[in-house]
Amino acid sequence: MVGGGQLARMTHEAGIPLGIKFKLLSDTPQDSAAQVVSDVVIGDYRDLDTLRAFARGCDVITFDHEHVPTEHLRALEAEGIPVRPGPDALVHAQDKGVMRAKLDAIGVPCPRHRIVSDPADVERFASEGQGDGSDGFPVILKTVRGGYDGKGVWLVRSSKEAAEPFLAGVPVLAEEKVPFVRELAANVVRSPHGQAVAYPIVESVQVDGVCDTVIAPAPDLSDELSTHAQQLALRIADELGVVGHLAVELFEVRDADGAPAVLVNELAMRPHNSGHWTQDGAITSQFANHVRAVLDLPLGDPRPRARWTVMANVLGGDYPDMYAAYLHCMARDPQLKIHMYGKDVKPGRKVGHVNTYGDDLADVRERAAHAAGYLRGTITE
Repeated sequence: MVGGGQLARMTHEAGIPLGIKFKLLSDTPQDSAAQVVSDVVIGDYRDLDTLRAFARGCDVITFDHEHVPTEHLRALEAEGIPVRPGPDALVHAQDKGVMRAKLDAIGVPCPRHRIVSDPADVERFASEGQGDGSDGFPVILKTVRGGYDGKGVWLVRSSKEAAEPFLAGVPVLAEEKVPFVRELAANVVRSPHGQAVAYPIVESVQVDGVCDTVIAPAPDLSDELSTHAQQLALRIADELGVVGHLAVELFEVRDADGAPAVLVNELAMRPHNSGHWTQDGAITSQFANHVRAVLDLPLGDPRPRARWTVMANVLGGDYPDMYAAYLHCMARDPQLKIHMYGKDVKPGRKVGHVNTYGDDLADVRERAAHAAGYLRGTITE
């Protein structure tokens, strides 16, 4: 697995029961997965020779992030090294411009968008299609490569605010600011021979551009729209040739007639924060199914184990005595599942998550929020 973050750490954990030998390419020995994987190579994933040396002896290469240069992955494939997902699929998660063009071509509903060249072009984009006399601002600007967790994304209210995204020297995608009802996510897994499974559609609650809470399944979502969103994600996985886990981030909106509908916001081709609830809340976790998919093993049952599961991220903070925090949280909620990543604490950084489950959604949400807040140090009793 290329990348030493928490996704690699939890994917490695899912492979242990199967006796899978796991090799890691990590930036530093202190990375989350490098702390627990026995076979670690320290190196730069942007260097082709490093990738080639790392891949030697591996049966398959997969990723915990989308940042490996596409051309490097094509070179590995040309040398007979299985890469899953392959570069032809992964480029749609690496490059937002490529992703939008492909989704348009296959008829997937998205926010209005186009590549823009400069702040003046942003102003032109904002005014396009405005029939109500408004200027079309605010507008969302995204660098087509490199962004995640709110990075590489700007909300601009005028052309004067639109200069910063162009300083990165990469193309900039402009999107309309969608008046969405809430954010949803569809998580699916697809194997090389086309078997695919879909997890329940979840609601994702964002705070300052970072996922804070995930509710599985999404409350008050009609069976019709839930099935539609699952089928949409499965179709995207098939059309793009995804192998492994695909997260489709969605906006729930109202169509012209006021009926609920969904628009595709982002794609991620790896285990995803919106699927962390599956570790404790699904029969087969997203990590276990990603491992199965990249090894072309039969996929596991994605159905939930409980009526409700809530995942809450542990963000930022710096609790001085984590052992004492564990004593409090575990005594208060014996069903609580805590997953910490071994990461240095920085404000707003994901350093862990908790999962709770049960039959009463209000109770399950309160338990998750309390535990995450206590581990962060923002709740003290």
